[in-house]
Amino acid sequence: MTVLRSAGALGLAGALGGVLAAALAAPVVSGGGIAAKNVANTFVDLPPAPREEPLEQVTRLLDKDGRTFAQFYEANRTTVPLRAVAPVMRKAIVAVEDARFYEHGGLDVRGTFRALLTNTQAGGIKQGGSSLTQQLVKNILVEGARNETERDRARAPNLARKITELRLALALEKKYRKDEILERYLNIAYFGAGAHGVEAAARRFFSTSASLLTLGQAATLAGAVRMPYSTDPSLGRDHRDRLKLRRDLVLDRMAGLKLITQQEAESAKAAPLGIKLRPEPGGCEQSAYPFYCLYVQRELLSNPVFGNTAAERRTRMSRGGLTIRTSLDPVAQRAAEQAIRRHVWPEDTEVAAEAMVEPRTGRIRAMAASKRFGRNPGNRKNGPKTTFNLAADVAHGGGQGFQAGSTFKVFTLATALKQGWHFGDGFNTPGELVPSQGYRDCAGRAVNDPDTRILNATGEGSGGPHSIETGTWKSVNIFYMMLERKVGLCNVVQTAKALGIGRADGEPLKEVPTFTLGVNEMDPVTVAASFATFAARGIYCRPLAIVEIVGRDGRRTHVPPSCERALEEEVADAVNHVLQGVFDKGTMQGQSIGRPAAGKTGTNNGYTSAWFAGYTPSLAAAVSVGDIRGSYRFPLQGVQIGDSYYGSVQGASLPGPIWVESMESALSSVEPKGFTGPDMARFGGGNTPGLEQALAEEERKRREAERGRGPGRGDHPFFRRQRRLFEWLVGQSPLEAEPERPRR
Repeated sequence: MTVLRSAGALGLAGALGGVLAAALAAPVVSGGGIAAKNVANTFVDLPPAPREEPLEQVTRLLDKDGRTFAQFYEANRTTVPLRAVAPVMRKAIVAVEDARFYEHGGLDVRGTFRALLTNTQAGGIKQGGSSLTQQLVKNILVEGARNETERDRARAPNLARKITELRLALALEKKYRKDEILERYLNIAYFGAGAHGVEAAARRFFSTSASLLTLGQAATLAGAVRMPYSTDPSLGRDHRDRLKLRRDLVLDRMAGLKLITQQEAESAKAAPLGIKLRPEPGGCEQSAYPFYCLYVQRELLSNPVFGNTAAERRTRMSRGGLTIRTSLDPVAQRAAEQAIRRHVWPEDTEVAAEAMVEPRTGRIRAMAASKRFGRNPGNRKNGPKTTFNLAADVAHGGGQGFQAGSTFKVFTLATALKQGWHFGDGFNTPGELVPSQGYRDCAGRAVNDPDTRILNATGEGSGGPHSIETGTWKSVNIFYMMLERKVGLCNVVQTAKALGIGRADGEPLKEVPTFTLGVNEMDPVTVAASFATFAARGIYCRPLAIVEIVGRDGRRTHVPPSCERALEEEVADAVNHVLQGVFDKGTMQGQSIGRPAAGKTGTNNGYTSAWFAGYTPSLAAAVSVGDIRGSYRFPLQGVQIGDSYYGSVQGASLPGPIWVESMESALSSVEPKGFTGPDMARFGGGNTPGLEQALAEEERKRREAERGRGPGRGDHPFFRRQRRLFEWLVGQSPLEAEPERPRR
């Protein structure tokens, strides 16, 4: 349509405006609030076009490969430009809603006169004569309403509202070209089944996009607009029957206007509706990866980067039409979920959780838990579901966490190596230790605890000489309490903080003598990110779930890793050297992922919780296990978890196997890499008096024990069958010297 023709149409509308206004308003002049002397100017002195608020749109979360795994919305809508709408859809909506759309200037005179006769006789609005532009105005006013009163006013069935709508439609026609008005209408209109806008409707009704709509599909959607609730196809057969009648009406209308042939219309009418309802889940509970979704949601709602206030951030998330690309790796996520599922069942009160983090970027690749996400029937606390993100801290939807146990010994190890300790350095240890002196927190206060008696855990021995290697491999409590005192409690705390350690509940770390034994409650994401620092040769990166945000305008905001050096490369290499021995000489002996790996078990005193945290140069992961009802009240002793019975759960007996199985699968297509070797000129040459003799004596006793029980006794079928019985009777494995092999 030419500009001249448009101007002519507007002129005609203006010339007839006074007549129409008088006719429409005559029966209700006083009630409509329009003075008779101003009627003639009603359509001459036009108001500004209605103010348009940004339309509510869907915010989508994508995994690292670009696949949607969750979405948030108040209105299921994705706006698209008119060029992304199939031409047949444009024709269908115009044909049925406003056939003279491209001819009038916002006021369909013929349609309005027709409605005028009916409405005047009825004394109110009984028949619509709205142009497509008028319908757009109504939708804009409803969308922009700040409360229910304003929404009711925008829908009010009276002539005063109709006249206001007409005036605003004329103003809108002055502001936009016809195609711009049509584009706005197609994006704002409600089609039913929760679908706002033509793109969402195409997806919801037919599992396709607006650009690919066929004639029959386009006619169906065009027919739904006028009666979106009574033709909602998700509500059953009666609604679909009404929708089919509306579709056929549109097809006949298109044929009558020569937009399609009669043969095309009849052919389309003979076809079934072809509804292929596509679910449009909203929120984390309906997400494929709910715990990861919850982490991202909490990040969006709590981080000031995404809005100055909580309300602003919530509105932006649920209405902003953002596309948020995350670092979630579906392969790693499935690996973690499946490994946990094989060992711990949702119905168990004991829970397992795992997080996987990429070294050098901090990108969170997976978050999984043994329970399903959601509320239990009757909102019971115990059941197969939980609303807590067990892999994360409280700030990201998690619970209070579990004490990290001996995984914290790595911070004391790193501190000692920073201070110049060498491989082989160590000292003689007693059978028990009372931390009555030598411990000060970072405020300089003495935090000794003369009322606490520290013993070695089962399998650590009753004392004797240990080096930093043997003390780590055997996870000797007393050795590490003494080493912490030698290097300084505050120095160990500062090392842990530099590696991102913070309590799951957000409270300050407990700086107490047993810090190195892991008395602080932690979450797997934090622990995995911390251990990833060693894999990255001393570079700590804050956990990162959001990689990029694309706004509704297409503007991209990249979220780079936030990293800093926490340890010297050489110190990290030395830690890696020691922690690799945990797999072939220590508590994880006999368990392997078939590539270079390092890690540390964590078993708390009293078996209140158990951990394993480990890494390769490519990926770090941490697994926690504890009782969701309370770790102190319900220790991991004499428990049935999954299909296995445990006399006591240790880091190597349950978290360790979960870690091994998940990492094997997560890294199955990743080329193995080795760690950089340690600088032996700096760290070699240490000595622990008496250690060599103690190790020789230990080896002699081991061989004697093997000769006494006969070859392969531990692998004899009888012992394998009776292992659980022995554990139940004595609370430990009958073969203490041989770590339990993971179940496959």
